[in-house]
Amino acid sequence: MTTADFRFCPQCARPLVERAVSSDDGERMRVACPDTACGYVHWNNPVPVVAAIVEYEGKILLARNAAWPEGWFALITGFLERGETPEDGIAREVREETSLLAESVALVGVYEFIRKNELIIAYHVRARGEIRLSPELLEYRLVDPPDLRPWRAGTGHALADWMRARGLAVEFVDSPGG
Repeated sequence: MTTADFRFCPQCARPLVERAVSSDDGERMRVACPDTACGYVHWNNPVPVVAAIVEYEGKILLARNAAWPEGWFALITGFLERGETPEDGIAREVREETSLLAESVALVGVYEFIRKNELIIAYHVRARGEIRLSPELLEYRLVDPPDLRPWRAGTGHALADWMRARGLAVEFVDSPGG
């Protein structure tokens, strides 16, 4: 369950309602406590997500999450932990999901992923070690950079920008497996 699924106020336990809430740019409809004295409002702000274009032995590591259809491979991603910088967070995610150690972490860019209400902070991570996948991932591919085909959503835009910065041709596909 996410906070977007809340049905009751986490402060006073009243059933939540959708109501107009004032903000700097006018009123917006928000899920909120009907008791204005309580004051709880669920702002539903985008969640920061970190993503890694993992470079390993000159190739880019793409992985398939256990929840994804066969043939879908994408970047290593994850959520920040409390008190963690985005750079430390992506180094941790790479280590947790692949057992690789980050040698360098460089910002690629920041991307919206409106469909999932996420803000993606993407990095190029040069990594070393032996690849051992976490149970979260089923398999991986190592792809020569010129052979990469970014997808038109989420982390695919980060991959395309990384490729362009290296003078590589960008040819989009419809999905992370296409």
